[in-house]
Amino acid sequence: MPLGLLAQHVWARDPNDVGKRVRRKHLPINQKESQKWLHSLDAVYTARDCCPTTRLVSVGDREADVYDVLAAARPEGVDLLIRAAWDRCVRGPERSIWATVAAQPVVEHLLLTVPRRPQAARDATLALRFCPVTLCPPRHRQREGLPAVTLWAVQVQEVEPPTDVTPIEWLLLTTVAVETVDDAIERVQWYSCRWGIEVWHRILKSGCRIEERQLASGERLQRCLTLYSVIAWRIFYATMLARAVPDMPCSVLLDLDEWQALYCAIHQCSTPPEEPPSLDQAVRWIAQLGGFVGRRRRDQPGTETLWRGFQHLMDLTKMYRIIRPEPSIRPKPS
Repeated sequence: MPLGLLAQHVWARDPNDVGKRVRRKHLPINQKESQKWLHSLDAVYTARDCCPTTRLVSVGDREADVYDVLAAARPEGVDLLIRAAWDRCVRGPERSIWATVAAQPVVEHLLLTVPRRPQAARDATLALRFCPVTLCPPRHRQREGLPAVTLWAVQVQEVEPPTDVTPIEWLLLTTVAVETVDDAIERVQWYSCRWGIEVWHRILKSGCRIEERQLASGERLQRCLTLYSVIAWRIFYATMLARAVPDMPCSVLLDLDEWQALYCAIHQCSTPPEEPPSLDQAVRWIAQLGGFVGRRRRDQPGTETLWRGFQHLMDLTKMYRIIRPEPSIRPKPS
């Protein structure tokens, strides 16, 4: 469940640095784009100060496989889960991380339903392996005295994939101990939640159309991005919350004026009910404003129809506040 937007770091690439990737390899971390992952860790540390009893796990894709991030000092209660991108050197007979994990026995087979993308949907069987590993510092940075890093590796690899698709393979590095098969399965489930950030980005780009805003200056665009980032989160939150707790009253998501305006617009009436409708019903109504048909009960509204529906709901709420009758004030009986 996306509970909010913790932090956001905005920067622009220098066009003069295009094509200088080899040189950037030898730059310090504070002069590389990869420092953004350290900024994100700082945001997690701040959240930890605000929520000292909550366990926080920072999840990153292959771009986050940065040695400085893996070796960063972290307070207790903050952990990492990162998909490996580099076949790093490790301490052990196999000498590399991929070979080390491949030498481990398969402890479980998992069934994953792969949704329809360009190819057809399918059920994939994944072989699960895990083991502890100790990463050695990069050779070209030996002078920096970086420490070795001990963590756990969890791998899922598709068994007998179709010939016309790219096989599924995740090699995950985590600072959370993986001592049992259930622990390994849980880490895989944690990483599968990372796809939510891709959904949020799609809402921001396709729904809010942030890339099409022509605001003449970077400062204005950044302010616009801040606003639309929260709006994109709210749409994503509404989508997932309605699926998780559909019977909750919609007041957990909508203000009083919002759900009353929504009810009156859908039912073509001027008097809303005393009690708010369910969250599932209200989200379907919002999606209906955005073009959602929902011929079958099991059909779930998507983020794009909710985006359009929320736009209409804002206008409806403004009008509802203007034309609704003011509550009458009656004198108390003496």
